[in-house]
Amino acid sequence: MSKLIYKRVLLKLSGEALMGSGTFGIDPATIGRMADEIKALVDAGLQIGLVIGGGNIFRGAGLAQGGLDRVTGDHMGMLATVMNALAMKDALIKRGVAARPVSALSMPDACDDFSVRDVRASLDAGEVVILAAGTGNPYFTTDSAASLRAIEIEADLLIKATKVDGVYSADPVKEPDAAFYSRLTYDRVITEKLQVMDTTAIVLCRDNNMPLRIMNINEPGALMRLMQGEDIGSLVESES
Repeated sequence: MSKLIYKRVLLKLSGEALMGSGTFGIDPATIGRMADEIKALVDAGLQIGLVIGGGNIFRGAGLAQGGLDRVTGDHMGMLATVMNALAMKDALIKRGVAARPVSALSMPDACDDFSVRDVRASLDAGEVVILAAGTGNPYFTTDSAASLRAIEIEADLLIKATKVDGVYSADPVKEPDAAFYSRLTYDRVITEKLQVMDTTAIVLCRDNNMPLRIMNINEPGALMRLMQGEDIGSLVESES
């Protein structure tokens, strides 16, 4: 096996990625496949922080558009991320991987409270740390939470795993001729309003020089190849 070029990464998964071919909830086969890939990375020596969205269960902003109070909706969305974190913890533990869910909202019966110092120690000890409940604040997405946590844990790379191969000039499903970007800057993402992450998340990465890789989570083995140095997906970074 080729040597890994990264020591510690933050992997951001959308809640929708856990649905598989379904339209709601968690598909056991899908979360199992993801857990298998994470296990292979841990066995190879990679330290992994994991943020999972909650869109497969609740999405706060969408609920707010339907008339629900935004703060209430966002807290419901945070709780959805905790459900996903617990499901992923269970899948990893069943595969012999030490996994620890931590939450930005205090709920000691389900998760440990988030602490930067404790999370770094857990990563150094070889545990997968699943960072739940976003930032703990309404009006912030799990993309922003992923950027923040990547910076806090001093990750070498932030990976956003999606259903597309990387960043395009437009939605490639709707516009087959959309241009693919293998490299681009944070400022270009913001200026061209490319649908990579929300602006807050991109600005956090830019201002803290956190490289961001966008890739397709549904391509088997792609995460491992990326960690071994293969150029997969799109890389967002500072001007060279």
